[in-house]
Amino acid sequence: MTIRQQTTFPRLLSPGKIGPITLDNRVVLPAMDMNLCEDGEIHQGDIDHFATRAEGGTGMIITGCCAVAYPAGCTSRKEPGLSEDRFIPGLKALADAVHAAGSKLCVQMTHHGKVARIDTLDGRPQMVPSIPKPPGDMSAMIDCTPEELGKMAAIQEGKKATYREATHEDLEWLVRMFAEAAGRVLTAGGDAVEIHAAHNYVLGGFLSRYSNQRTDEYGGSLENRARLSCEVIRAVKAEVGDGLAIIVRLAGQEYGETDGLTPDESARAAAMFEEAGADAIHVTGTALNAFANFTDGPLPNTVGFYTANAAVVKRAVSIPVITVGRMLPEVGEQMITEGHTDFVAMGRQLLADPALVNKLKAGRSEQVRPCINCYVCVQENFWDDTPLCAVNPALGNETLLPFPSATKRKHVVVVGAGPGGMETARVATERGHRVTLLDKADRLGGTLWFSTLTTPDNERLLNWLTQEVQRAGVDVRLKTEATAAAIKALAPDVVVVATGAVRARPSVPGGNLPHVHTGDSLRGLMTGSGDVSDQALLLRVAGKLGGLVGITKSPEKIRTLSRKFLKFLPMSKNVVVIGGSLVGLELAEFLAERGSRVTLIEEGQQLGVPMAMPRRWTAVKHAKELGVDIQRNATVQRITKKTVEFTVGDKTMSVPASMVVVASGVSAAAPLADELARDGVEVRVVGDATEVDYIEGAMHSAWKVATEI
Repeated sequence: MTIRQQTTFPRLLSPGKIGPITLDNRVVLPAMDMNLCEDGEIHQGDIDHFATRAEGGTGMIITGCCAVAYPAGCTSRKEPGLSEDRFIPGLKALADAVHAAGSKLCVQMTHHGKVARIDTLDGRPQMVPSIPKPPGDMSAMIDCTPEELGKMAAIQEGKKATYREATHEDLEWLVRMFAEAAGRVLTAGGDAVEIHAAHNYVLGGFLSRYSNQRTDEYGGSLENRARLSCEVIRAVKAEVGDGLAIIVRLAGQEYGETDGLTPDESARAAAMFEEAGADAIHVTGTALNAFANFTDGPLPNTVGFYTANAAVVKRAVSIPVITVGRMLPEVGEQMITEGHTDFVAMGRQLLADPALVNKLKAGRSEQVRPCINCYVCVQENFWDDTPLCAVNPALGNETLLPFPSATKRKHVVVVGAGPGGMETARVATERGHRVTLLDKADRLGGTLWFSTLTTPDNERLLNWLTQEVQRAGVDVRLKTEATAAAIKALAPDVVVVATGAVRARPSVPGGNLPHVHTGDSLRGLMTGSGDVSDQALLLRVAGKLGGLVGITKSPEKIRTLSRKFLKFLPMSKNVVVIGGSLVGLELAEFLAERGSRVTLIEEGQQLGVPMAMPRRWTAVKHAKELGVDIQRNATVQRITKKTVEFTVGDKTMSVPASMVVVASGVSAAAPLADELARDGVEVRVVGDATEVDYIEGAMHSAWKVATEI
């Protein structure tokens, strides 16, 4: 869909009714597991997390997965339980906190079926409709690091899942567990329950043609496959009456294997759920093999990915529809206006900025801290840890906010206007310090600016940081060389060095040839500034001309024009990218999309590190689809004017290269900080200058340093 820019959101912010409850607005926090509970009981960390999003104006809060038969059917011991009365006090404390903040509480009810890891750990076979088929494609695992594989193996405790097909007695028990769980939610003062019938959990497994191979009345036709979910809905309705709204989470489509649930089947199932007593349908998506299709479902990579499927469901029912899947405010406003949905679920966006709704209400949409779709939050769930957010260090520890006021106002000089420098300047100013921000470039952003070319989501963060620095009144001085003498002349109390990582050329024959570029020189070529060699005349002239007309000031214009422009530059026809980590992989994708024949040479085994795993898997898959020639465990031996020679094992290979981009050899260093410290200046270092961890490291280290000054 074409997304229209919005500054006001009258429909998104209007009240909406779901069954017996009315929400103040149409924004919903969907279930995202925080793994902050103990022995099934909700503790203060979970309450703080959800209450913060409620205080931010969110219309309804949906908890993470809550187990109807805890510990049976659980995927984590850290998820809340609903199977005993001992869980009610924690639920009540959560409901009270959410209500006090002005929002409604919905408790998601689940039995995880074939992904119920705790059943395996406790020696129980996992309950499934049919014995699961093995996944068709596990090739993404090659790009998991040994440390990541070790973490995933550790939580399995060396045990392998076993399965048993659910009997009729099992299904009767399961229906009763859902109904009793809903009764406890009602007793605790909740407002709604969400019955989870997607994401490979047991109800979703029964609904799926792919997962359900039964021949009894619970298998075969869609009516039979939907029978169990309908029985659960009716039992829950009988238990709670009109005391709770009943929402059903349904996959609008299953991705990644043949015979998955189709949008048409999903719409027909939604109509059956409405007849059974559902008050709303929450449309999501399911990846039948998460390792191959995670960014299709359940957490899509594309903005508004499920909008078409949600519209199909919406036409089939008369009850409200909630739509999830990278639903930015603009997308939600447009969908509601066009009649394709009634409510909008924003997950990762509300992790990044829990005050999103209040900012929209105040007409300050530009101040919403954006999610950059990096999947850092999601990755932690693979090993049962609490999610992190690259741009919001307070996620999982809401006590970090509000920032403590400075006890003494100081003059803070920040060197480097990348994400670490800008965030340091923003936070220090908010705390009450006077901040001067220096950078030798002609624009804010540093490597973040350059990363927006390959990763457009980063441009939203760049824009946010830029306007927040300006709004805070930071004294920004661009085109300023920050020597030790120049800094001391500013009489700072504290200096924060955020100059980024050091990028070296390869120490092989030909590493200094003019067509060999580091990230710094490539940035110069693309922006019309910086280190540009005489031999790169075509690119240099193009860059300078672009700068004269303002083209190279706009990442979006560079992305658009380079799709046409790079294709007829002879030096970019054959490109070799050396280094397959985050930067190298994204560059390879970027250049291949624009018609270059790209060879990606990585000395190790894994690509895309330190990207979060789901994003990494998608990036590698996309690079292959674009025809990138990926060479793993390869060592560059020599670069000539026309080729790059490398070895893989005992085999020597050569590929044509009219342009070579070096994305390896990145290291942390801050010589300016060392010089200042020797002169007695109080100095701190943030971002890649202290440890190479890209945006996440820059933002988190900036908070730590800026709150300690």
